[in-house]
Amino acid sequence: MSTLGIIFSNIHDNNMPELTTKRTVASIPFCGRYRLIDFALSNMVNSGITKVGLITKSNFQSLMDHVGSGKDWDLARHQGGLFILPPFGVQESNSLYSTRLEALKNTTGFLIKSTEEFVVLSDSDMVCNIDFKPIIKNHITNNSDITLVYVKCDGGKLSGNNSCALKLNASGRVTDMLLDPKTAGKVNGYINVLVISRIMLINMINEAVSQGKKHFLSEVLLENIKDLRIFGYEHTGHFEELTSLQSYYDENMRFLDKKIRDEIFRTVNVFTKIKDSAPTKYGENAIVKNSLVADGCQIEGEVYNSIIFRGVKIGRGTVIKNSILMQNTMTGENVSLNCMITDKNVIIKDKRVLSGCETHPIFIGKNVVI
Repeated sequence: MSTLGIIFSNIHDNNMPELTTKRTVASIPFCGRYRLIDFALSNMVNSGITKVGLITKSNFQSLMDHVGSGKDWDLARHQGGLFILPPFGVQESNSLYSTRLEALKNTTGFLIKSTEEFVVLSDSDMVCNIDFKPIIKNHITNNSDITLVYVKCDGGKLSGNNSCALKLNASGRVTDMLLDPKTAGKVNGYINVLVISRIMLINMINEAVSQGKKHFLSEVLLENIKDLRIFGYEHTGHFEELTSLQSYYDENMRFLDKKIRDEIFRTVNVFTKIKDSAPTKYGENAIVKNSLVADGCQIEGEVYNSIIFRGVKIGRGTVIKNSILMQNTMTGENVSLNCMITDKNVIIKDKRVLSGCETHPIFIGKNVVI
């Protein structure tokens, strides 16, 4: 049951342009000390997958700085390990890919040189814990060609790129795939995670490319749904796809709930890059309530219902509410922030008052001074 993992790092960059102008979706900071790639990589490693290819496209310097050799995920290995797959993976490719199939085309050399029997494909814009071992076991038991992972969700919540609802028969076989459905009520939402044999994936990519196809979901899977044994597998744990700045804000705020944190972080290990920072220093008049505060911070003011990343400095008399302050954000004294998202290295000077609302948080870009 040897399995190879492939993760798409850029496939949905357009969904959150505020956060991806200088980074990939995979390297978006999350929950104080993590990046989104940590969940996809940890899912692979916790499932016993020790060879992972990370497909890149553009703006991936911060991603490479974060994952490095893969040591923090136990992927710095002589056999297997972490492989960065650049956007130009084939000789005839002279432009950046724009679809999932074009991205997969650039991985064919990596797939051919590999020896694993199965491949797990996963996006990196989701927060969840998925154990692939029972999915692969189910894949073998059903004699499946492809197994698609889905979650039960409201049809109105399906959003983002390639949103897709699956129709299943009594045995769990996929009978239809509805692309961008406008369906009320509960649906089986495909989460862009699948299991397939390595040889079949290579053959499907080569055949699709030779026929001039560009879209993996609509032109490969959907067109062959009657000829292939495609089964669904339901993921029942916490799952959230980040498809906008609003969904990013909402999901971070959910992690202030201990039940959500325990479901994600207490059940299995979520690995990330280790940084040896000093403990956070709290001033004599500091107040912090219902917040997540990373190490290396200096807090002299008040923080409520917020997520504070490493190295943040909050001045005296400053009040932070319902906000996300990324690494090395600095505020002056007597500042008031409510429902804000600051990117890295933002400086907010004394006596500034900035407020969004829970349904429309205000974003301040990287290195901005206000």
